[in-house]
Amino acid sequence: MARWLPCSVWSSTVRRGEAIRLDPTQYEGLAGFRSVLRRFLAFSEAATREAGVTPGQYQALLVVKIHPTGAIMIRELADQMLLQHHGAVQLVDRLVRMGLVARRQSTTDRRIVLVALTGKGSKLLERLASAHIKELLKHEALLAESLRRLRQIERRELSTNGRSDSANTNGGRAEFTGSGR
Repeated sequence: MARWLPCSVWSSTVRRGEAIRLDPTQYEGLAGFRSVLRRFLAFSEAATREAGVTPGQYQALLVVKIHPTGAIMIRELADQMLLQHHGAVQLVDRLVRMGLVARRQSTTDRRIVLVALTGKGSKLLERLASAHIKELLKHEALLAESLRRLRQIERRELSTNGRSDSANTNGGRAEFTGSGR
């Protein structure tokens, strides 16, 4: 499973990292990607609230669902969601009260408590995940174009052996040309 870096790592990486020269196309790619991301997050907020859960609760359901065993330790859930252990416990408590997950003891170690989706949780997750996929696909063209433009950064870096002095700035400003809404 992919692991995410804590925000403190991101900020220290940005502070000490060397900037690479970006051309207007890469800025357009970043702007397009952020636009799609913000639209998707706004959609997700509205869709999850309408379904009676928070975006964090929806994310927790996704994390439980994708665990290889179908059940996850709270510590693992906390790690995947970048939460403190006590925050994950509170989140699971709310999901249990809503009937979306259930706690169960591990069959291999009775000290370990696992969290698994209930039938109600699985049905809700399936509805929300389907809606989220449809929303992502509505923005597929802009997302793909944005990522294509961002990919040029890596290609350029590889072609200059890590040197960014060959960036083409075209001497002008770029206007974001992504779709409106």
